[in-house]
Order: sequence, then C-alpha cells, then structure tokens
Amino acid sequence: MLDHALPSLDSWVLYFSEQELPVLRHTVRRLADARERMESVSGREIAHIILQDPMMTVRMLAYIQPLRGSRLRNDVTTIDQAVVLLGIEPFFKKFENLTSVEDALKDQPQALLGLINVVRRAQRAAGYAYDWALWRHDLNMEEVVVATLLHELAEVLLWCCAPKLALQIKALQKADRNLRSAVAQEQVLGGHFSTMQQALCRAWSLPELMLKLTDEEHATHPRVRNVLLAVNLARHSANGWDDAALPDDYRDIADLLHVHVATVMKKVGAPLPPELEAEEAEETAQAGEGGQAATTSPAPTATDTPPPAQPQ
Repeated sequence: MLDHALPSLDSWVLYFSEQELPVLRHTVRRLADARERMESVSGREIAHIILQDPMMTVRMLAYIQPLRGSRLRNDVTTIDQAVVLLGIEPFFKKFENLTSVEDALKDQPQALLGLINVVRRAQRAAGYAYDWALWRHDLNMEEVVVATLLHELAEVLLWCCAPKLALQIKALQKADRNLRSAVAQEQVLGGHFSTMQQALCRAWSLPELMLKLTDEEHATHPRVRNVLLAVNLARHSANGWDDAALPDDYRDIADLLHVHVATVMKKVGAPLPPELEAEEAEETAQAGEGGQAATTSPAPTATDTPPPAQPQ
C-alpha cells in the first residue's frame, strides 16, 4: 500500500482508480446470502444492502455510469436505479469476488479502526439526511442519502488504500487539537480531501448531481444544506454531545426544517436542557392561542425506502 504522498491531484486520482476498493465484511456476507436466493431476491433488497456501505455504493455508481449509454438521458443517481439498469444476475456476476476491508487491513488494526469510525460517521450522517429529507418532503430522498454517504469518500479511500498516510493525518490532529483538518491534509498529502473528491467524482463519471450535493460552494441550496448539516452533526456529535460546535448545528438544522431547536435535539437524541424544553412548549402554546399554525412541520410519514442501517 502507498506510504508516501503523490506529486499531483491527477496522480492521486490515477492511483485510487487503479485500486480494487474493499467493502465491509457485513456487505460481503449479506450479498453472499442474497446470491443464494438469486431467483427470489428483489432489486430493492440488493439496493438496501449496498446502501449500508459507502465503498460498495461508490463502486456500484462508478460501474454503472458508463453502461447507461444512450438508453438513459439522465444520470443514474440512486442505487435502486443502478440495480434495475444492471439487472440482478449481471450484478452478482460483476461483484462476485469482493474483498473485505477487515481482510485488507487485518495487519493494520489502527487503520481498520480509523476506517470503521469514518464509515460509521458517514452512516450516521446518511441517517440524519434521510430523516430530514423525509421531513422536507424531498422528491428523491435516496439521492440525498447517497450524496451524504459519499461525502467522506476521499478519506475513506485514503484509509483503504494508503492507511499509513491517514494515520499520519490523525496523529497530527491528535498532537495539536487546534490544527484544522485541511491543514493536516495539506501537510501529509499536499492537497485537501474536498479537492480530491471532486476530481474523483469527475474521473469516475459519477452523476453531476453528486458533485453539486457534495460541493460546499452550493451550500445555500436546501438539498445541499441537508447533506452538509447532516455531515456536520455526525462529525461533531462523534466527539460527544458537549462538543462546542453542536449548538450552531442545531440552530442551522432548525432553520432548514422550520422547527424549534428543541425539536431538532429531540429528533437526534441529544440531551435537552429543561429551559429549552420549556421555551419550546411556551412558543407552541402561544401559537395555538393565537390561532396560528405551530412553527414545527408535521411529522414525516412512512416511506418505501428504509433509512440506511449502521455498519456491522
């Protein structure tokens, strides 16, 4: 595996493009079980398995884009679409011999732990993004979920394919708690994850929508805010519910969903100060007394697409 920085962005893209990206062991096992039931397994079940795993998700999207050819005018932006386009039997034929990250990194336990932490964070963010897209009545929630799941793609690739460099970045940040992640990335890699990720999305012909949803320059668009706020909440809450950045996250999410901050905290499972709960109750009562609609949105209804589960 690579143990030194590469000289240019193009060389990083080429290196990652040449690697056989491993997937979670849980994904390997579940797909093996589904293969045994190939005659009865549904495309939706396969898509649900894929969506548990950011590595498997990007492999599927990258593979399907060149195959769509002239049959489809638009990009394939969801895993459901990708499975339908490819077909169940061809899918199992293409992804027959998958390597697990647990095997690939078995001699580097600290790197494996680092990768699993990033994957869990991505999965948690995808769960938040799903809930909020549902609350907002987004017309295609899976697009938002996929974009959120892949927001950490460059870091995931580094842990998988160049774990020594990922460990160097982590060591720099551990040694200096005030060191910004972008500075640590620059010191070790000569570039930033965000730039690397944009280049990978283009090189692998990932949907244009993915570029917009994962590009912070478009952060004012509601769907992009949905993604970025979910990523921020997952990252900050991973440090504990007392992280200093969380109050700002709650306020931004409340603004996105048009709800009270206390409602956001309840939805994400954060400890709620009594004074904030009382403030929410008072505002709700005042709205009712004034004959006005409550400021909170209605609770989301059931949907056919289940939220992504946590990786195992």
